Amino acid sequence: MTRRHHASDPPARIGVVVDADTRRQELERRAAEWASCERCALAGSRTQVVVGSGEPDADLMFVGEAPGFHEDKQGIPFVGQAGRLLETLLGEIGLSREQVYIANVLKCRPPGNRDPLPAEIESCQGYLYDQIQLIRPRVICTLGNFATKLLSGSPLGITRVRGQAQQHTFGAVTVQLFPIYHPAAALYTPAMLEMLRSDFAALPALLAGGGAVAEAVPQPGPMSAAAAPAAEPEFDDAQLTFQF
Repeated sequence: MTRRHHASDPPARIGVVVDADTRRQELERRAAEWASCERCALAGSRTQVVVGSGEPDADLMFVGEAPGFHEDKQGIPFVGQAGRLLETLLGEIGLSREQVYIANVLKCRPPGNRDPLPAEIESCQGYLYDQIQLIRPRVICTLGNFATKLLSGSPLGITRVRGQAQQHTFGAVTVQLFPIYHPAAALYTPAMLEMLRSDFAALPALLAGGGAVAEAVPQPGPMSAAAAPAAEPEFDDAQLTFQF
């Protein structure tokens, strides 16, 4: 099933921007424009807007939660320990940070690295949808709860949908949405690191168009003992939101 996102779709004129060079220039223009954003109260506490980084014509895009302390200072997403782990995992499948695009749901750091507020997400989500339209990735990896729930349009947490590719359409762009754990969670949980490695190992097939795609987003409900995966430990969704 393809889920279409209508209410917060970026302007239709983005859909007519076809060639990579034009889309790259438009992304740069918009990034410069967004640097002075004052749509929410985070404008008063941030050091700078962290738009994103990487290849503007990437096939693979990662979307995290929000900038952390170091990202706020440097203006680049995922520059801490979680970022280094992300680079290691990319290297294990033959990719580099420079070949993908990395962004966040929020472009400004919440004070004290607290969770994003609904009003902040609503104010900022249009920027992310613009980025998706201009970058046109084949696969978007959502890292953790906030990115997964926003882009899937589902209230299900990451522990319920992790590793299940879903087809979604944002404006004129159809992608495979692939929810995975945030790398920061794996810094402290060896079992989660192995699951993250397993999910990264599935990315080459998804990028090539050969990965399995879920027909629909799973709905909440009790899972029978027979259906529950025995090898995976349980994690609390509330503990799986990080900014590093």
